[in-house]
Amino acid sequence: MSTVVEVMEKTTGAMSSAELAGEQHSRATVGDFTVADARMACREVEVWYGPKKAINGVSLDIGKNEVLSMIGPSGCGKSTFLRCLNRMNDTIDGCRVTGSILLDGQDIYDKSLDPVPLRARVGMVFQKPNPFPKSIYENVAYGPKIHGLTNNRAELDALVESSLRKAGLWDEVKDRLDQAGTGLSGGQQQRLCIARTIAVSPEVILMDEPCSALDPIATAIVEELIDELRSQYSIAIVTHSMQQAARVSQRTAYFHLGDLIEIGETNDIFTSPKHRLTEDYITGRFG
Repeated sequence: MSTVVEVMEKTTGAMSSAELAGEQHSRATVGDFTVADARMACREVEVWYGPKKAINGVSLDIGKNEVLSMIGPSGCGKSTFLRCLNRMNDTIDGCRVTGSILLDGQDIYDKSLDPVPLRARVGMVFQKPNPFPKSIYENVAYGPKIHGLTNNRAELDALVESSLRKAGLWDEVKDRLDQAGTGLSGGQQQRLCIARTIAVSPEVILMDEPCSALDPIATAIVEELIDELRSQYSIAIVTHSMQQAARVSQRTAYFHLGDLIEIGETNDIFTSPKHRLTEDYITGRFG
């Protein structure tokens, strides 16, 4: 059987625009989109920006203690879908989401559900590190303070330290917690943002291309961190790096033009994809 790298490095003739436009594929997703221990269960999710439909009836589970990678060409809808999972699309005028997204059996789009505590349960790490213009300590302490997660300074100190340790940053910053978070390196800032997310005790962590602005060394550190965090959290990551998806995830979902084309075990997706569009993307024919 070919290795992941061999399949991804395979070079064949590029598909023309006409071939892509004429490519016929069923909206039925190839592969089993369900898992036995789903933390989040999405069914027939559609997203509209005004009259434009961006996501076409996507059904997908995110399992407990797994990393799910979402891959696909730019503009295929993977980041839009990711933002549905903690209602970040609510902030976009004219955006409408239909279908069902359950977190531990609860509909996150129920009108009675406050999106603010939801975003503590389903945290987001963005493409570009975005620490608050506050000290390293206050970056991590901010969420627990506003959500009332600690009763006194000693508890808050312990939570800040614990979060920074989980993010692999404590030993690097423990002697300068009062210094600005924006003064850290890019990789450290991203780990600070992960610590900030962890501090409010999420169940799910969403990551939208978390390493795209980082150098290879910082990327390797964050990828190792993602693997460690999987034991405590469910993680969904959007990435343009197929090598990264192969390294960090247990399952991979391939998106194309708003459709979820194929979902499966990561090794299977990269070594023996079942749908032509998935194979064409993996082998570099388009995308």
